[in-house]
Amino acid sequence: MKTRPLPLWTAACLLLASCHAGTATSGPAEEETGPVPAGQRKAAPDLAGDSLDGKPVRLSDYRGKVVVLNAWASWCGPCRAEAPELNAAYQHLAAKGVRFLGLNTDKDAAGGRSFQRDHRLAYPSLSDPSGRQMLKFPKGSVPLGVPFTVVVDTRGRMATVHSGVVTEKQLRDLVLPLVRS
Repeated sequence: MKTRPLPLWTAACLLLASCHAGTATSGPAEEETGPVPAGQRKAAPDLAGDSLDGKPVRLSDYRGKVVVLNAWASWCGPCRAEAPELNAAYQHLAAKGVRFLGLNTDKDAAGGRSFQRDHRLAYPSLSDPSGRQMLKFPKGSVPLGVPFTVVVDTRGRMATVHSGVVTEKQLRDLVLPLVRS
């Protein structure tokens, strides 16, 4: 039986399907999902650009603080499901000095702004319509699909990579040991 290459639209659908509901994507990031020992942590890229509100934002401005970085898109169902969990975690952890930053992958900033407003996200989200910010991550260090969450330690290193939907409890369990250390 002769095999044919996948049509471009089929490949595109498979890529979009990487928006997943709590399951890890295949590849190196799956192995790194969860806490990373301090000696094995990779530097987080210095993501920088405009927030969905049009204000400049840079991950390195949060150096010295633990940062929860969540990649999302307005069209992603699992991203919508985790938004209330992220808000709850933000309310609890911000009081402990933890900073939150979203990474919105929508091609249209209006969709991202609407999502941010509808879900009452109280923290800024960096707009990444071209995917340039996503390409700054070390190869294989983060999943290909959204949502995913990276916890950055006070030294600017990726302490945790969580693939899929994250809950408030999971975030607290991942973040609090870094705040205390």
